[in-house]
Amino acid sequence: MTKLKVGVDSYSLKPLDLSPFELLEWAAMNEADGVQFSEVNVPPGQALDKTFLQELRSYAEENRLYVEWGGGEHIPLDLATGKAKDIAAGNRKAAEQAFHLGSSTVRSCSGGLMRWEKDSLPTDEFLRLMAAALREQKSMLRDHGVVLAVETHFEFTSFELVRLFDMCGAAPGEYLGVCLDTMNLLTMLEDPLLAARRLLPWVVTTHVKDGGLALTGDGFVSFTAEAGKGVLDFAAIFETLAAAHPKINLTVEDHGGDFLIPVNDPDFLARLPDLTVPELVRLLGLTVRTRELMDEGKLAVLPRERWPGACERRIKRDLLAVRRIVEGRPL
Repeated sequence: MTKLKVGVDSYSLKPLDLSPFELLEWAAMNEADGVQFSEVNVPPGQALDKTFLQELRSYAEENRLYVEWGGGEHIPLDLATGKAKDIAAGNRKAAEQAFHLGSSTVRSCSGGLMRWEKDSLPTDEFLRLMAAALREQKSMLRDHGVVLAVETHFEFTSFELVRLFDMCGAAPGEYLGVCLDTMNLLTMLEDPLLAARRLLPWVVTTHVKDGGLALTGDGFVSFTAEAGKGVLDFAAIFETLAAAHPKINLTVEDHGGDFLIPVNDPDFLARLPDLTVPELVRLLGLTVRTRELMDEGKLAVLPRERWPGACERRIKRDLLAVRRIVEGRPL
C-alpha cells in the first residue's frame, strides 16, 4: 500500500481548547502528519485574516504538516426553520481562507438529521435546492483552486451524493468532492467499504473513524470505536483509497457517543430507497461481529460526556493504529 499521511481533525481534540498554532504543535509532537481544521478555536481578539492564515501556513510548512480547511456548507436552508439560507457568502469566505492556507479543499457539513424528522422535505427536494445553489458557486470555487468536500454525515447517502454531483454537472476533482467519514456511513445504513468504492472518484479528504453497529429492540445503534478495535475494514478501505488517490490524507476523527437508527420503522426505511437487501445483509454481519467483540469485552460505547477525559489518550492510540494499518504492521 502507498504510504499515506496520517493526521488529526481539530474536532477530535476540542476539549483541549487548543489554538490553531497549539493544535499544529500538538500534531508535530505526536508524530501526526497534519491537521484538518473542521473547527477553529481562535484566540480572543484574533481575526482569521490573511496575515494570521499565512503565518499558520508557514508554521505548518516549517513542521512539514498538511493543513486542510473547513467551514463550508451545502444545504441552502436553515434546518431549524426551513427558511432559505445564503451559503454562497460563507463558502466564499472559507474558500478564501483555504487559499491563503494553501489548502485545496474546504470540508462542508450542514449538520442535518432529515431522515429522522418525519416532517422534513423529501430528499429529492433537498438535492434540487443544493444543486441550484452549488452550481452558482462553481466559478468561485475554481477561481480559488478549492474543492468543496461534502462530508458523509447524517444527511445524504453515497448514492445521493453521486446524484447531486451529476445534477451539478461536476467532474471529480473540479469543484465538488467528498470528505469520506468512514463511520458515519454506518449510520446511513451503508457498508463503509462499499460506500467508499461508490464515492471513490470524488473523495478528496477523509475522517477516519472506526465504529460498531449493534442490533437492539429499537433498531441498529451505531457508535464510535478506537481505531482498529471496531468492525470497519480499515485495511481494505485504505488500500482502495491509496490505489485511486495516492496523496490522500487519512485524517483521524474520533469522539464519544452512539446513535439510534430506527430500521424497525417502515417510514424511516422508506426514506432510504437505495438500501438493498445484499447491503443490509452485510450490515447485519457487522452487527454479529460487534456483538462478539462486546461480549468479549473488547468493544463498548464511550458516552459523549466521558470524551473530554479520554480524548487525548485515545487520539494518540488512534494515530498509532491507523499508521500501523497503513504500514501493514500488526496492531
